[in-house]
Amino acid sequence: MRIVACLIVLVAMAAPAQAQDPVRHGRALVSEFCASCHAVGPRGRSPHRSAPPFHALGRSFDLDDFPRLLVRGISATHPDMPEIRFNEDDARAVRDYLRTIQH
Repeated sequence: MRIVACLIVLVAMAAPAQAQDPVRHGRALVSEFCASCHAVGPRGRSPHRSAPPFHALGRSFDLDDFPRLLVRGISATHPDMPEIRFNEDDARAVRDYLRTIQH
């Protein structure tokens, strides 16, 4: 029982720590939802030929405006891109991460 209580405390402490680090949270989000098609790191090519690498998104999008697009829902004209919507906190975290990897 004591081990379970310790695990609960550790999990409770980890959640606010992740919330305090939006860059890390943004990286986790794009890794989970976007990495199958987009290059989500600071270099490299996207797995899907028509998916832009995230390290170059700042050339095409105003990253300050990007969270609004993520909240509204990004969809593309090609059929492989699903419509994706994030809540405001997650959208800002994605933007904060993207800023760290731009060239």
